[in-house]
Amino acid sequence: MTPLKLIVDNLPDLPGIYQYLNAEGTIIYVGKAKNLKRRVSSYFSKEQTGKTRVLVSKIADIRYIVVKSEEDALLLENNLIKKHRPRYNVLLKDDKTYPSICVQNEPFPRVFKTRRIIRNGSSYYGPYSHLPSMYAVLDLIKHLYPIRTCHHHLTPENIAADKFKVCLEYHIKNCAAPCVGKQSEEEYLQNITEVKEILKGNTHAIQRQLYLRMQELSEQMRFEEAETVKRRYLLLENYRAKSEIVSNVLHNIDVFSIEEDRDQSAAFINYLHITNGSINQAFTFEYKKQLNETAQELLILGIVEMRERYKSNSSEIIIPFPLEIELTGVTFTIPTRGDRKKLLELSLMNVKQYKIDRLKQSDKLNPEQRATRLLKEIQDALHLERLPMRIECFDNSNIQGSDPVAACIVFIKGKPSKADYRKYNIKTVTGPDDYASMQEVVHRRYSRAINEETPLPDLIITDGGKGQMSAVKEVLDELKLSIPIAGLAKDHHHRTHELLYGFPPQTIGLKQHSPLFRLLTQLQDEVHRFAITFHRHKRSKRQTASELDEIKGIGEKSKEALLKEFKSVKRIKEADAEALIKVVGASKAKLIKEHFN
Repeated sequence: MTPLKLIVDNLPDLPGIYQYLNAEGTIIYVGKAKNLKRRVSSYFSKEQTGKTRVLVSKIADIRYIVVKSEEDALLLENNLIKKHRPRYNVLLKDDKTYPSICVQNEPFPRVFKTRRIIRNGSSYYGPYSHLPSMYAVLDLIKHLYPIRTCHHHLTPENIAADKFKVCLEYHIKNCAAPCVGKQSEEEYLQNITEVKEILKGNTHAIQRQLYLRMQELSEQMRFEEAETVKRRYLLLENYRAKSEIVSNVLHNIDVFSIEEDRDQSAAFINYLHITNGSINQAFTFEYKKQLNETAQELLILGIVEMRERYKSNSSEIIIPFPLEIELTGVTFTIPTRGDRKKLLELSLMNVKQYKIDRLKQSDKLNPEQRATRLLKEIQDALHLERLPMRIECFDNSNIQGSDPVAACIVFIKGKPSKADYRKYNIKTVTGPDDYASMQEVVHRRYSRAINEETPLPDLIITDGGKGQMSAVKEVLDELKLSIPIAGLAKDHHHRTHELLYGFPPQTIGLKQHSPLFRLLTQLQDEVHRFAITFHRHKRSKRQTASELDEIKGIGEKSKEALLKEFKSVKRIKEADAEALIKVVGASKAKLIKEHFN
């Protein structure tokens, strides 16, 4: 560490960026600092997180660049991270190519959707992460201006040489046929200028121009032309009404919000740009953490990235919490009420929805990851020492004490393991005593598991409240087992209501309709189904019992065949040997005759 210490000791107390390199000379981390010496020194202090220690252990050299201000440091850091993609810097997960709107650099420019950015002088607006917004703008432009859609090379020489013919688009009035000289290049380019203003979000200025043009044509008694302009004016008014968010007073404002992932391994940032009270740009992206970056650090990175990407020069940025960042000529606002607060809430709503969408996509691609996440939620909620990979749930079923049974279902990695399900006839309890029945079943199950050395659960869940939990705990204490116990209580509608844990039991808050709540509901419904199905089968079997059940060698199939043929036990008893032989064969007919005689 001596060479590195010499470098650190000689760092200037100035703003800039620093680069850490490994033994191979590869840049593994890029950072910015108001004070280079103080910031870099902090990495070599004794108080370090595990990930920072790993980073420091791989540093072989340190380079730095001094800049004039923190703002310059932010921009330089952002560019270097994108260029070198260092291993220990946050990773901008922007793999999906969102479409942009291109105004092509060509004679009589076309306007179209594209996912490819070609540096040929064309103008690009976007990308649009919300596709309906992009299609709404393109539809508006199509109805406002007769922009060509063909791929002809419309140079003045080609047009003069009559190389082209009018197409269907001209006949249905979607194009003014510049290809045959019916529309001048000057008029066409004026339309393109207005299109660009709309794409920038300056619809108010275009609408004002249309209004003045409409008034002018009306005064000149050119009513048909005025009607055409009026139609455009109303189209733009309708579009602005749909996209209006807040007061027109709010203009050229950036809005940022952030939401961290459940496991704190990533963060999602939403960016909105407001022009004349309407959203002109909207984009949400993901930062994958590599070290223990805070939400504040990630949001600063996001602000720099988005403002550079969209070439924003907004003088006001709305944020959800204070940030240690200074940008020249920019005011940071944390609104508490009013229109700015509404904008921040809108941004937060977007980033939360994006987080949910990404979570759903991840769950579809990796169901096991979803199960592990839900089990982690249970572990965190109950403060368990290990992940509850194996959960066993118990339930009793009886009618006023008759035909008492119990059931145990097993979930492994959040999924039913039906091969491990077990049914139990209650043997030692008389009358309707659910607590005693639960104790009998739990004792039988886990004393056998101890003797046979079969797997024990990481969590036991009872379909009941405090009483059932206490009954199970008494048995586990007797068997000297330390297994966490939780209880699922139901409301008066017999629906999953709350999760209980601990002694004395405490209610664990559950969000209704959350994935965790649905998993616990599935557990409770499944154990209830399994127990009551067994109980009904046992009760049905008892109710249909007959004297034939007492004959050894006569099974269910023979019993069914005999009753189907003779209709009753009395007729079977009166039947002769030949009739019985035709149904069940000679040996079983002999057994039946011997029994009844």
